[in-house]
Amino acid sequence: MKPSLLRSLALAASSLLVASCHHTAKSALPVGQIKHVFVIVLENEDASTSFGPGSPAPYLATTLAGQGQLLTQYYATAHLSLPNYIAMISGQAPTSSTQGDCSSYTDFVATGPLDADGQAVGGGCVYPSNVKTLADQLTAAGLSWRGYMEDMGNDPGSPTTCRHPTIGTQDTTQGARVGDQYATRHNPFMYFHSIIDSPDCGDHVVPLTALDADLASAETTPSFSFITPNLCNDGHDAPCVDGAPGGLVSANTFLQNLVPKILASAAYQDGGLLIITFDEAETFSDQTACCDELPGLNVMNAGLIGPGGGVTGAVLLSPLITPGTINDTPYNHYSLLRTIEDLFRLPHLGYAGRHGLKPFGADVFSR
Repeated sequence: MKPSLLRSLALAASSLLVASCHHTAKSALPVGQIKHVFVIVLENEDASTSFGPGSPAPYLATTLAGQGQLLTQYYATAHLSLPNYIAMISGQAPTSSTQGDCSSYTDFVATGPLDADGQAVGGGCVYPSNVKTLADQLTAAGLSWRGYMEDMGNDPGSPTTCRHPTIGTQDTTQGARVGDQYATRHNPFMYFHSIIDSPDCGDHVVPLTALDADLASAETTPSFSFITPNLCNDGHDAPCVDGAPGGLVSANTFLQNLVPKILASAAYQDGGLLIITFDEAETFSDQTACCDELPGLNVMNAGLIGPGGGVTGAVLLSPLITPGTINDTPYNHYSLLRTIEDLFRLPHLGYAGRHGLKPFGADVFSR
């Protein structure tokens, strides 16, 4: 890691006036105590910018980090955006197509069986039905899940749920449109035939506007909620097509409006876990990786010309996490997937199952 990044994160820790958590031996997760997991993914930012002194996102960097735990050494697994989202729900490493964000929405063409790590061998975008996701695992286990996508239902000419291009066509959501800033490439569920071919896809992948009603009770809140803001509110665009500032400023406002609703919900208060992270580092030269990450079988480097997607940082909140803690244990998107699988007693998919990969442990869940 760059010395400047270390200095910035150290200053962030001092400004929060909290104790630092350091790496401890792996111990059991609070299995059975975490009942609802919420993941919010923002876009393209370095940890030193998001969480360093003078962050443009003070609600995230100071308020939420002060209420939960800041993971200073949380890494993305690839560049560009899409392979990171795919890694979070499937453990699949990049293809050359997903590294390019799949501007053409093509089928993945397999050139062999899944390897010993569950990796699909071949190229393309939309994985065949034998490549499973966390969503498939939850369904098989009788647990509920939903992907909440901001602006998904805003285009009158497109489906209001389970929205994706037709196979073999161009993805017209690569750029923002006024009134419709939904991006398929930030919706990982749309890259698996096991999901998009299911008649239940429309019940599971829905506009973000559905979240308020679902939070009304613990019973109506899914076990797993994956939340994607639109291209402005996730920080991707700056300025935005509608004139909003974008970047971390708009992301910060989005979090200020949404996160209190989650934290006030019965589902969160009784064994909830909220994870807020970024897909990849903004500085493209930061292609660092952690946790013995492998690039996969289909590309030489997950970061295009480097091993990974750089340091993004993450904030975790839960009644089981000590507020205001700082954690320098290295984790990445595969660690996140492994953690969620372990919490719900599910087997490990893809590189989430790599020997030696650590899920979040006692260094995170210390209460």
